Amino acid sequence: MSSKIYTKTGDQGETGLFGGPRVAKDNTRIAAYGTVDELNACLGLVRTEQLSPALEQLLIEIQNDLFALGAQLATPDPAAHGTDLIQDTDIRRLELAIDTHEQSLEPLKHFILPAGVRTAALLHVARAVCRRAERQVVTLLRSQTTSTSNELRYLNRLSDLLFVLARFANHLVGYVDAKWEKPPANKPSSE
Repeated sequence: MSSKIYTKTGDQGETGLFGGPRVAKDNTRIAAYGTVDELNACLGLVRTEQLSPALEQLLIEIQNDLFALGAQLATPDPAAHGTDLIQDTDIRRLELAIDTHEQSLEPLKHFILPAGVRTAALLHVARAVCRRAERQVVTLLRSQTTSTSNELRYLNRLSDLLFVLARFANHLVGYVDAKWEKPPANKPSSE
């Protein structure tokens, strides 16, 4: 007997939470873990690039973490259902990766434009999606009583890591990050 991918249970704009009720598909919880899923897909796209084995492994670990984070966010009471999966050690692993990759980079003294080689640009897109996921988790947590707080810490560190990895990807090929140029105070009109 084969199971089908479509269940038709979401045809009315609702979905079921793990260990919880059915909610509208535009519910803040759905938006939060949906954006985490989008971030995971962005990292899958990054992995189509020619990456070092170490970076490939790091991204695989992060993608696995993001599935765990999605499960945690999809559960109204993660502790009661065993889905409080993101731990302090996961956050520390991200911090170590930031420290390792940042060692070879020049300290930032100005804002940079999200650009460079394709790998760096894809990492910048993933970083922007990660920041959106973080904002949506903030919205979710404001309305909830159950949280480990690791959701926000993890996403915050991950966005920092993705920024550093984008800079690192540019550094590896000698691309100098483009500095943001502040517009002049008396910029002439284009009319």
